[in-house]
Amino acid sequence: MRFVRADDRVGMAAVVRRGWRPDVEVVASVADILADVEARGDRALLDYSRRFDAPEYRLTHLRVPIPMPSIARAALQEDVAAAIERAAERIADFHRRQRIEDIAYRCDDGTEYAFRREPLGAVGIYAPGGNAALPSSVLMGAIPAKIAGVQRRAVFTPPQRDGYVHPAVLFAASLCDVDELYAVGGAQAIAAAAFGTSSIAPVDKIVGPGNAYVTEAKRQLFGIVGIDGLAGPSEVLVVADAAASSELVVAELLAQAEHDAQARIAVVSDSFELLESCAQLLEAIDVPHLPRGQIIAAALERGGFFIEAKSKGEIAATIAAFAPEHLSLQVADPEFYLTHLRCVGAVFVGESTPVACGDYLAGTNHVLPTSGSARFSSGLSLADFTRTYSVVRNSPERMRGDAAAIAAFAAFEGLDAHAQSARLRMSN
Repeated sequence: MRFVRADDRVGMAAVVRRGWRPDVEVVASVADILADVEARGDRALLDYSRRFDAPEYRLTHLRVPIPMPSIARAALQEDVAAAIERAAERIADFHRRQRIEDIAYRCDDGTEYAFRREPLGAVGIYAPGGNAALPSSVLMGAIPAKIAGVQRRAVFTPPQRDGYVHPAVLFAASLCDVDELYAVGGAQAIAAAAFGTSSIAPVDKIVGPGNAYVTEAKRQLFGIVGIDGLAGPSEVLVVADAAASSELVVAELLAQAEHDAQARIAVVSDSFELLESCAQLLEAIDVPHLPRGQIIAAALERGGFFIEAKSKGEIAATIAAFAPEHLSLQVADPEFYLTHLRCVGAVFVGESTPVACGDYLAGTNHVLPTSGSARFSSGLSLADFTRTYSVVRNSPERMRGDAAAIAAFAAFEGLDAHAQSARLRMSN
């Protein structure tokens, strides 16, 4: 990890990473996969599953039967099953509280307005597989979708090497009352969800995190299908003061670093002694020999920073510039930063709140904006599974009073037919 001062523009330029910028090889490869799936459908999906995920894949179909919760639960260790159940309960509770009532009102002249929300018809939920099954991603997408009233919820997840879906993912899908589960992952899964195939109906929107190929597929298909956002590598910014525990600060850095070699991890403090203590603690750890140690070491080397700030104001400015996916506040006075926050995905306050609680059991959503996109986007929420529309019903009195102004406005913009549609109602 490198040391940099918060007021050093050149040094901070390396810290601030903005935008989705995939390699040209990824862009080209994804484009080829999308075109192939659109042309060959299920045949292409089966070929890619055998090529990328499961060489011994023997199934001739992609849809996986979802067992009853009690049956799926029996295949798991008790502590894992219980953790998934607890997470599901808290995610449901947190997202139910996000419901917002429709707006409807009537003006004095009799004109009526409404602003209404309707659930999406069909949503594809991507749950990464890769090196490990991630039932948490199923919960984070499927539970809010169900609460929002989405009619059809389809989960896409890469098969294991044996061609089957991990029991933990089956249990999560069963627990969330998922409608469809497909053993297909990668860019090809995103293509199937967007275009549809002979066995998979297309969806209206795709949500959930994924690797570079998945994210690039979502980018290329946006417009054909809705997406939740472009999720880059994981990131965390820890704000720590002189009283913070260097051990807990370093624990957050290591936890985020093990996600991805491209992860962006940093700690900012107005205490140089705290930063030095964290650096010394990291040096004392035999990182390469930790589980996922090679990934952690690469992340610390490529995207790790110790940021020295002069004041709380400078720290607040650093948070805004970083726009972190995860913000950990390990300070005695978190309220100062909470009142100044503008650009952040999720905040974890105090030494009793590790970022990992948000990944699993807090109930808040772990699908969050990365790569600086917290400046303009938000984490996955109930709103992502609905669409809104407005309704207006003019009273005759309102229309007579507005007709001339509408006509003038339209004529000014060169839209004569618009103007005439208003003039016809002047005396009606």
